[in-house]
Amino acid sequence: MSRNPGIPFNEDLIESVRINKSAIERRCKTLTGRRTVKNEYQVAWYLKAIACIDLTSLAGDDTPGRIKRLCAKAAQPVRPDILAAHCAEDLDITTGAVCVYHQMIDTAVKAIGGKAIPIAAVSTSFPAGMGPMETRLAEIKASVAAGADEIDIVISRRHAITGNWQALYDEVAACRKACGNARMKTILATGELGSLTTVAKASMTAMMAGSDFIKTSTGMESSNATLPVSLVMMRQIRDYYAETGAMVGFKPAGGIRKAKEAIAFLILLKEELGNDWMDPHWFRFGASGLLGDIERQLEFHATGRYSAAHRHAVG
Repeated sequence: MSRNPGIPFNEDLIESVRINKSAIERRCKTLTGRRTVKNEYQVAWYLKAIACIDLTSLAGDDTPGRIKRLCAKAAQPVRPDILAAHCAEDLDITTGAVCVYHQMIDTAVKAIGGKAIPIAAVSTSFPAGMGPMETRLAEIKASVAAGADEIDIVISRRHAITGNWQALYDEVAACRKACGNARMKTILATGELGSLTTVAKASMTAMMAGSDFIKTSTGMESSNATLPVSLVMMRQIRDYYAETGAMVGFKPAGGIRKAKEAIAFLILLKEELGNDWMDPHWFRFGASGLLGDIERQLEFHATGRYSAAHRHAVG
């Protein structure tokens, strides 16, 4: 599948962005009431959600052993007996990717062992993005050299907050160049940008500069992935596609821990961007705790009983 080649900086396109906050909030408030998935159909949506998870461990106490367990869970995210109960044992379901710090890339690559599960690395002075630019670019190149298939970068929030779109464009474009053949996800840290209009303009700028994905959050802000923010970003993706013909992926990250929340995001994605985006190449959840709850729900559908959360531990 093709990547987003980006386009030359176009300030008029950025400044033409308009956001109706009340309409956005009303749309999201009524979404889950108007759109529901029930009974056996939930199982299919849960399995789709699993395939779109970037299974993540970004803790200061990460160890090689923890990352190996994470990769084992990514390769077999649901217990075989649960899959068999749903006649899904032949689907070869894995998570969409494994996301780790740079120091754990080599461990993750070896643990995946050639399976078609991308290794993503957070980069560019994650999570604050306040390091020197030359250091941030060197970090990207080092992670790609170490075997990362995808790079999750963080923007300098000050450029978006002050409306310096040219500076943001130049920064993201430089990061894209440093990524080489690795796909790049640009984290906007939407909880720190102040308004939905700023989120929308930052989204458009990042896509213009060549981002393959735009991502809501690092997961470490006070506000992370929400439906209103996601709707705004999806509509910018739709507008960019109409303008350029280039598809850009979307990744909500941070705070999505329940299976029913995942379905709400998938419904929004389907309605706003369509079936083409309902694929792990174009949509990911950034999550660590979500998988466990989805597995519990799958077991409930198979047995009629809820199990304890520790029966479905990630690592």
